[in-house]
Amino acid sequence: MDKSTSLKGQLLSSLQENEILLQQALGGSTDLVKKKLILGANTELALFYIDGLVDTGILHNSILYSLTERGFSEHDDLKKRNAEQKLGLLKDYVLMAGDIKEIADYDKLLHDLLSGCIILLLEGANNALRIALPGWEDRNVGEPSSQAVIRGPMEGFTERLRTNTALIRRKIKDRHLWLETFQIGKVTQTDVAIMYLDNVVNAEIVNEVKRRLHKIDTDSILESGYIEEFIQDTAVTPFPTIYNSDRPDTIAAGILDGKVAILVDGTPFVLLVPAFFLNFFQSAEDYYQRADIATLLRFIRYLAFFVTMLAPALYVAITTYHQEMIPTTLVISLAAQRETVPFPAFVEAMLMEIVYEVLREAGVRIPKNIGQAISIVGTLVIGQAAVEAGFISSAMVIIVSVTAISSFVIPETGMSIAARIIRFVLMALGAFMGLYGILFGIFMIVLHLAGLRSFGMPYMSPLGPYIQSDLKDSVFRFPWPKLTTRPKQTGPVDLKRQGQTGGEEP
Repeated sequence: MDKSTSLKGQLLSSLQENEILLQQALGGSTDLVKKKLILGANTELALFYIDGLVDTGILHNSILYSLTERGFSEHDDLKKRNAEQKLGLLKDYVLMAGDIKEIADYDKLLHDLLSGCIILLLEGANNALRIALPGWEDRNVGEPSSQAVIRGPMEGFTERLRTNTALIRRKIKDRHLWLETFQIGKVTQTDVAIMYLDNVVNAEIVNEVKRRLHKIDTDSILESGYIEEFIQDTAVTPFPTIYNSDRPDTIAAGILDGKVAILVDGTPFVLLVPAFFLNFFQSAEDYYQRADIATLLRFIRYLAFFVTMLAPALYVAITTYHQEMIPTTLVISLAAQRETVPFPAFVEAMLMEIVYEVLREAGVRIPKNIGQAISIVGTLVIGQAAVEAGFISSAMVIIVSVTAISSFVIPETGMSIAARIIRFVLMALGAFMGLYGILFGIFMIVLHLAGLRSFGMPYMSPLGPYIQSDLKDSVFRFPWPKLTTRPKQTGPVDLKRQGQTGGEEP
């Protein structure tokens, strides 16, 4: 039988031929496990599964037990039934499992087999049974690693899709929370799911998300970052236009506001669309603290963003072109510090920023048991030695240190990276044109931000276009009793968040 043509289409009725085709399709892989059973005088069947992907405990205690101990072979009219009827009897009355489906083609059989399912083939039947018993090793639900909070839930997403969807459903126990799953990646066939509140979300956003997901044509999807690059509105920007988080409460809050969550099997980071500029300065903890504290913290983050982006550029521009703006005593101090420094301020700042970025990247890659020691050596010993050797000034060490600390204040890593990229551009503009160059750079950034879109929605909303009612939960954070409506940015169907009257819809 020709291997290339037999792996597609309808299953064969011969158990032996189906077994040969399965082994050929998987190249004789040694992790394909087969268990043959003979029930009664004329019923031969076989179970196939991939070792390591199936819960063998349930397989032996439930599936095999139900086949051998529940009297299937003692049915009086068993001999009168054909193979298809026997398969139906197994599915409906014998097997003790919840998720059982009949499949009739090889493509679906192979996909389910490699997704952690048990395949049951019966001699003489053109269909097979697929029993879902995934049992691979998972990481337990633990504390989120990228967006830690002092007060709030301490549970984070894992690499398993079903665990992540369950964590969201624990937060939103509503029948309108809908879940749709697709397979993306011709080779990996990764499960990608979208979750949204059907009675809240704008239908145009859901349709646009589905359209962009279905448009993806690639061999592999190994992390949500793959999806993010395929579906983002533009790649020509340093600013993130899709929000990601490993916190279930953050994603649930976005869904409640009328956004769509995109979950990818194999990663704890869930995407949330559409995303707006101010969303990246908000933390889950803002909604667990008092409103005045949350508003203050948000303004601190805005300030930290501008410090991260502008501090080195302003230092270079002012010390190079605008010394008259500096108090006289400070000018004398800076001149004394720079007396032995052989480099211009721009070169000095660029070298320090590059060294800092190298140390930061090294801190991520170095094993944790020595990472702290390397950090101390990099920041204290090297910095102090460079100042004493006359390579850099003490003021530059202060500027770079403040800039580095400020970058960690921004809750979302993508926005922090954007500020770090823009920092180098503004430093160059400040070195060549002074404050005029920095103002020109800021002007171009504002124009760029005004033109950005996230799934068709203005990126700078509610600042541009201006939506006054949305400022209470974007720039500021009003007390919860005042947050009676959802943000208008995404055009939700149900705008009211609380204080509704009347009964529940039928």
